Amino acid sequence: MGRVGSLVLLLTLALPALVGCADVRAEVGPGDAVDRYLDRTLPEGPGITVAAARGGELTHCAGRGLADRAAKTPATCDTVYDVMSVTKQFTAAAILKLEMRGELRVGDRIGRYLPHVPADKRAITLHQLLTHSAGLPESLGDDYDPVSRAQVLTGAMRARLRSAPGKEFHYSNVGYSLLAAIVEKVSGRSYERFLAEHLFRPAGMTRTGYVLPTWKRDQVAVEYDRHGRSQGRPLDHPGAPDGPYWNLRGNGGMLSTARDMFRWHRALMGDTVLSEAAKRKLFAPHVRVPELDGAYGYGWVVMDTDDGRVAWHDGGNDWSLATVAEFRRDDTWVFWVSNHAYQDGKWNLEDGQLKLTQGVAERVRRRA
Repeated sequence: MGRVGSLVLLLTLALPALVGCADVRAEVGPGDAVDRYLDRTLPEGPGITVAAARGGELTHCAGRGLADRAAKTPATCDTVYDVMSVTKQFTAAAILKLEMRGELRVGDRIGRYLPHVPADKRAITLHQLLTHSAGLPESLGDDYDPVSRAQVLTGAMRARLRSAPGKEFHYSNVGYSLLAAIVEKVSGRSYERFLAEHLFRPAGMTRTGYVLPTWKRDQVAVEYDRHGRSQGRPLDHPGAPDGPYWNLRGNGGMLSTARDMFRWHRALMGDTVLSEAAKRKLFAPHVRVPELDGAYGYGWVVMDTDDGRVAWHDGGNDWSLATVAEFRRDDTWVFWVSNHAYQDGKWNLEDGQLKLTQGVAERVRRRA
């Protein structure tokens, strides 16, 4: 899960070239401008939902292609997808929410909340977990290995560090699973239930979670591999009764819709979920990402560009791909997710995902 490393060079090259680019005929509205841009840009085949907003207004939200090919179910604004590593921003927000409540501090060492921390990891802080600078490995196995919380904690404490805590950026899904465990320890609630009660419900999000929302099966997109073979729905993959196993929990696997992701964007514009101080931490460029003229915040990649500050994150697996971007200067927001991101010899949506994101944002701005 999580393709930050593979996107570093792409983003560095794509953003400067796209600022102010691409002439387009006068359109009758932002939705039409986005549609026509997507007509020219996207290949035929993948199921995809694209949403865009300016400020508090959702200006475009529609699906293209099929969410389920066998049933010929079209992708829509309300199709449920796995948003993969976009989940990390929810985990980061949960930690900041607990800090707002006075129940922890991001500068705390993990030994305050986790048992049996060995000497080489005693200096690790919550801040370092949030910024991928704790030195922990990227993973401890496959996402769908039947691993419990206790097993993830044991594995993380036994793992060899890639660098000393606080010294280097190393993208780590393990670190975000530890953060989910800390949310449970501090709050006394399950990770998903804490998010549902303190993040999603205040934001008006009713279609986001692991297992708590009551989706109908046909609302959830089927995922397809690069050969077009069905990989089932995210809920078909192995997991525990209360959500994914712990190699995935907290760092990925969250299900959501484009409309709910817009509600999250709108909540981050105000103080419904997080205070201004907490949001400054969320979007601050804390730790430089190698090869990128930017940094990692808390669950977001942060860059300063000609478009102002851009916060973004992607999520990906072998089948699907998602990207969300907050253009902080003018409150432009773009989210898209595909259930078939790759096909041999025809397309690889990852190759142009930031170009696609920036192109949609440009069309929304021109009609503002």
